[in-house]
Amino acid sequence: MSAHDIVVLVCFGAAILAGEWFRLSAPGFRASAPIGSASALGLAFVTEVPAGQAVSYPWFAVPLVAGAAMAIGSLARSLAGAQVGALELAGRFAGVVAATLLFRVGYLAQVSGDADPLPPARRAGLMLGVAAIALLVDLLIHSSRGAGRGLTAWRRRFLDDLSSSVALSFAVAVTGVLIAIASPPLGLAALPLFLFPLILSLFAFRRYVAVRETYRQGIRTLSRLTEVAGYTPSGHATRVADLAVSMGSVLAIPERELFDLEYAALLHDIGQVALVEPIPGGATVHAAPADQLRIAHDTVQIVRETGVLDEVGAILERQTTPYRQLLEFDEDIPLTSRILKVANAYDDLTGGVDSDERRAAAVERIFLGLGYEYDPRVVDALVQVVRAPAGVR
Repeated sequence: MSAHDIVVLVCFGAAILAGEWFRLSAPGFRASAPIGSASALGLAFVTEVPAGQAVSYPWFAVPLVAGAAMAIGSLARSLAGAQVGALELAGRFAGVVAATLLFRVGYLAQVSGDADPLPPARRAGLMLGVAAIALLVDLLIHSSRGAGRGLTAWRRRFLDDLSSSVALSFAVAVTGVLIAIASPPLGLAALPLFLFPLILSLFAFRRYVAVRETYRQGIRTLSRLTEVAGYTPSGHATRVADLAVSMGSVLAIPERELFDLEYAALLHDIGQVALVEPIPGGATVHAAPADQLRIAHDTVQIVRETGVLDEVGAILERQTTPYRQLLEFDEDIPLTSRILKVANAYDDLTGGVDSDERRAAAVERIFLGLGYEYDPRVVDALVQVVRAPAGVR
């Protein structure tokens, strides 16, 4: 390798490392490193920097440099206290390897002695196709975290990851190709020039996450209204929300739906403020069905006035519907509503007391309504969560 090749590898490696440090990561979103991924694709595709100055490093230098930069960036984030997912890192690295093998080994090796390679437009299309395959490899590996729960859970997680990341993945693929195409006329200046839009997107994303967290805190504050007014026990809404989200994770609910489930669980009892006389202990599981329906109706009306997403209202509308109505009348009861029903019943029955005796009695009582009031699959998820050590729920 020449000194020129080393400079190119170092510059791209630095961009990949920076991309690993400035990752996009937030609850409900698939963690990614668009700046690093685009830089790695550019390194796999670039052939001249600048025009007439062909790069001559061997193909394995691409995954070697990219892998080292990813490892260093992830290690730095880990030492800084940030969470680093092994599957996320493995997926990005596998994508770089796939792009390198397909383009540098599969294509460039075949045309190196050919006097008539593909025209620029078709070559750009080829690079886009290779980038798409590389990003798909990344996605498949990342989604395998749900493989242990069966093919259905893995497929649901894969489709959720795909739908949530398709726009960003397209931007990454196009940026990687543009870096490679612009490197001959612009040299290494193409790297920061075409990464700049992704950098702006990074700042916009972080601002969006901050706004969403503020919104989430507002929902949590509103959920305490029934506690302050004396209608429900202290911490009831938070406990139900935490339990419902844990059960949803066991059932492989997509992360975006988990947010709706959390909001619905936090607000599920807000309709009790319309009661003339509070329910003893705030335990709606002991209330008459008609009273449960009235509370659910009032809850939905209040929640929709707050401007919360319609999906949350749909969950709350069916939170008291018995499971048998799905079996007997084929009614549409969202899985999230069935989860909320079980989580609320469990916390009502335990009274928020986390003891072996209370847990066993609550689960036994819920089992009496298995297949009638409660979805057996959801109850199985409850059992898995409440029997798990507190630190891993």
